[in-house]
Amino acid sequence: MKIGIIREGKTPPDTRVPLDPQQCALLRSEYGLDIVVQSSPIRIFTDEEYRAKGVPVVEYIGDRDLLLGVKEVPIEELIPGKTYSFFSHTHKEQVYNRPLLKAILDKHIHLIDYEVLTDKLGRRVIAFGYFAGVVGAHNGFWTYAQRTGAFELPRMRDLYNYEEAKGVYQKLELPPIKIALTGTGRVSTGAAQVLEDMGIRQVSPGDFLREDYDEPVYVQLVSRDYLRHKDGLPFDKLHFYQHPEQYVSAFEPFAETADMMLNGIYWDSRAPAFFSQEQMSLPEFKIKVIADITCDIAPVSSIPSTLFASTIADPVFGFDPKTGQQTTPYQNHVVDMMTIDNLPSELPRDASTAFGKMYIEQVLPHMLAPNSAMIERATIA
Repeated sequence: MKIGIIREGKTPPDTRVPLDPQQCALLRSEYGLDIVVQSSPIRIFTDEEYRAKGVPVVEYIGDRDLLLGVKEVPIEELIPGKTYSFFSHTHKEQVYNRPLLKAILDKHIHLIDYEVLTDKLGRRVIAFGYFAGVVGAHNGFWTYAQRTGAFELPRMRDLYNYEEAKGVYQKLELPPIKIALTGTGRVSTGAAQVLEDMGIRQVSPGDFLREDYDEPVYVQLVSRDYLRHKDGLPFDKLHFYQHPEQYVSAFEPFAETADMMLNGIYWDSRAPAFFSQEQMSLPEFKIKVIADITCDIAPVSSIPSTLFASTIADPVFGFDPKTGQQTTPYQNHVVDMMTIDNLPSELPRDASTAFGKMYIEQVLPHMLAPNSAMIERATIA
């Protein structure tokens, strides 16, 4: 099999890669695969880093059988008749990528989408979610620092890797703030790692609501902590997953206690939002910084103030609960919103290496097999 790592062409550019130089070298030496990398001026791992590992860097990739990328490939760069793997954002029939899907069909391309590579139980086997959580939590604290001036924290994008970030965390002196983290999946696990590395103590939901602390603390909330059945029936997790429309939010006590919210849930549009705009406008609503890592856009969202996805270049906007409109951040009467939707791009080295490890262990054996149910499930076209 001839494999090519394509140059990312989407705007704004993404510097991540599906396989780092060491991993490409491993595939060449241990697996005997003919793998090359298309030259790129923006990739986080430079052409020279690939060459140093003995990986050919080329311009022409038309002779490759399998082309691996990260983000959507520009239509004009698609090579007819090839097999591609990237995050196409088409499997939910997303309207904004309809032209891309049509072009893929017209060009007779075999598209295997990372997002729908799943095991027999339907669980995703490969994702960038963990690092979305890491960067999202970091950015939540960076936003709080900008708002209050209580401490200093560099942007994650300005650090070489997460090891350097951990060195910064060890010197950090945080005020006694309360943080509510939602979810238990990959995203929330990444966010919780940042909180742990910052030395922030985890407390129970009950203690979080009842106790005052002279140190920063956080609570990690699962669905039974912030939801209740409309008819007062006992909470049943499986029933909630099957019938989320029968539940209402019970998040209000946490909204009246937390200073910062890190949202890392997977949200079903049939499920209730955490709170309404009207609740946000009440004096009792205490949260002043929301890092919405989930980033579902209002009005179909778990957080009504997520008006749009912010960007790495301009990460924060203010939300005025009285008007429901975007405004200048860091004002007393607004809630500051961090809603970047490509967070792993701020930590591209770590995110790329972790993604490549998952690809080699979980996906590549299926790619090399003559028939694979996993690859069939992930085939969009």
